[in-house]
Amino acid sequence: MSTLTLAIVTVFIIGYLCIALESFTKVNKAAIALLMLVGCWTIFMFDPGSYLPGVAGDKISLAVNEIIEKHLGSTSTTLFFLMGAMTIVEVVDQNGGFNFVRDMMKTKNKKTLLWRITFMTFFLSAILDNLTTSIVMIMILRKLIQERKDRLIYASLVIIAANSGGAFSPIGDVTTIMLWNKGLITAAGVIKELIVPSLVSVALPAYLLSLSLKGEIAVPAIAGGKTAETNELTKRQRKTVFLIGVGGLIFVPIFKSITHLPPFVGILLVLGVLWTVTELFYRHLHKNEERGAMQKRVVNILSRIDMSTILFFLGILMAVACLETIGVLATLGEGLNTTFNGNHYIVTGIIGVLSSIVDNVPLVAGCMGMYPIAEVGDMAQDGIFWQLLAYCAGVGGSMLIIGSAAGVVVMGLEKITFGWYMKRISLIAFAGYMAGILIYWVEKTFIGL
Repeated sequence: MSTLTLAIVTVFIIGYLCIALESFTKVNKAAIALLMLVGCWTIFMFDPGSYLPGVAGDKISLAVNEIIEKHLGSTSTTLFFLMGAMTIVEVVDQNGGFNFVRDMMKTKNKKTLLWRITFMTFFLSAILDNLTTSIVMIMILRKLIQERKDRLIYASLVIIAANSGGAFSPIGDVTTIMLWNKGLITAAGVIKELIVPSLVSVALPAYLLSLSLKGEIAVPAIAGGKTAETNELTKRQRKTVFLIGVGGLIFVPIFKSITHLPPFVGILLVLGVLWTVTELFYRHLHKNEERGAMQKRVVNILSRIDMSTILFFLGILMAVACLETIGVLATLGEGLNTTFNGNHYIVTGIIGVLSSIVDNVPLVAGCMGMYPIAEVGDMAQDGIFWQLLAYCAGVGGSMLIIGSAAGVVVMGLEKITFGWYMKRISLIAFAGYMAGILIYWVEKTFIGL
């Protein structure tokens, strides 16, 4: 490893540790992530030619700009998707769209609610993506759980369930979409062989977390008459907002398959339609109702989007992109394969653990580039390696709160610290992760799936 590469990796590790110790340093993780971004790419520019063989002279700057713009373009699709999804869910929530969903899940028993939240999140994340599902479920949890201590447990389980639910679906996670689009897995194959391991990976943590929940839920009181949530729109209009918002999110994968456009374009389509409809609903209000309605219009909700979460995503993804550019991730993957003699369970298992530390997208992309698809065997379409990669990269992100898009979003929405999650949840998530791998091994060894 060259001195320059070592310096970049060191900056990333120091930045990562500062993010992990946010509760002690009291420095917002977004600020650290942005410094990581700038630090890594600045060091890269001391000698970019060493990472760009065949490029010299004035062409180096142009080549570097193209590389950064390429990564920034890829990152921006995630950021715009995130902003669009957060805005849609917030609009639906502010206009009372989740009221009847909340009422459907309402129960006084904490453990019953935990299982309802778990399975709704799990299956919803297979239809939507784990990022959008996490936002939706946190909004519902806020209406059901007043006590912050309990809500953090439920929110942590949302992260685990969303990641596990996304792992067995070809459209549930970015990594499974990548593998599916490349023809490395099929929709039928990944669902058939990964649904049970994925269920186990969330059922075990759910059971363990349920042991810490005792007593009944203090149900938020709802005053008689019209509430602040339902004051401006009729019941029919609130249901319309819900159907457009949530139905539109479900429609995004369909839109992508029809148009072959990136998912963020579908999100912006849904946001545009929802924005238009809500404006039409509000334009007929009386003057004395306009003040409350203005707070629930999209233009006002946009100003309340958590930009620190967006900037954190930007910093982390672009810093990881630098590691990818200098070849650290690919070298790490090759080293794993050599060290463990091609044992796919160990290699993908470690990749899953690594996906809780760095973004799973470049890890999976690196594996796709390192290992060519074979005609037969473990590396063939729907082979053990590719299916384990889909499972491990998705579920493994639950072990640390910044290991997945779902975790980062919940971290921002509920202000969960890295240290709290690591102390209370990480080992439980790891137990579920390993249990799922064991179930997959049983399927392959004894059942013959």
